[in-house]
Amino acid sequence: MASSQKVLIVLSDADHFDMKKTSGPDAGKVVSQPSGFFLMELAKPLSKLLDAGYEVTFATPEGKEPVPDPNSENLLAFAGNFYERRRENELLARMKKENGFSSPRKFRDISDEELESFRGVFIPGGHAPLTDLGDNKELGRILEHFHGKQKPTATICHGPYAFLSTKASSGKFSYAGYKITSWSDMEESMMEMMLGAEIPKVEGALRAEGAEMIEGIGQKVGYITVDREVISGANPMAANPMADKFIEMMKA
Repeated sequence: MASSQKVLIVLSDADHFDMKKTSGPDAGKVVSQPSGFFLMELAKPLSKLLDAGYEVTFATPEGKEPVPDPNSENLLAFAGNFYERRRENELLARMKKENGFSSPRKFRDISDEELESFRGVFIPGGHAPLTDLGDNKELGRILEHFHGKQKPTATICHGPYAFLSTKASSGKFSYAGYKITSWSDMEESMMEMMLGAEIPKVEGALRAEGAEMIEGIGQKVGYITVDREVISGANPMAANPMADKFIEMMKA
């Protein structure tokens, strides 16, 4: 039983991301787009971790309460399943009461010694990681611990952008040569058309640093990539299979 096992869940403090408008009256300007974590990308794995007996600790750059991406609260994201959305929001409400979700740990307050007590780390998506995770040195230090010890590291959608923090921390991208799946540049280009703006690309940024990017598009629904300690998925459909593999690897 995994009841004594702890999992670190890394989230962004941001409630927005910046994008450069390519059309409309603000063309050429950098504007803020409301964002946060993608609800089901956090809630589905979180539910599975709790059911498996893991103790979770939430952490953000500055200890602010994470907010959900408004798009992830839309019933469209749940294919109209009102009950599923309600279940996931109720889970978050419980985490605020019982697990310190409203006052997460600051990255810098988690010592190297404390990191030893965590079995794995999980980074959900949503566009918010583009704002404050990719260049955070303290996050880089945290991820280098899990990388160095080869502890299971699960991430999905825009979450892998956080891996860039290892370069900010040590000057070297720790995941060069890793096979990683993220929200693809093709998927982002569809968002760009909808928003009339240019958005930073997760897939392209990781590839530029030497990761071997495996696109989820064209693969089976819920496709995940596993390479050494890293489990990564492309989009919300991968949340459940990614969580299952993460738990399997932590128990191994």
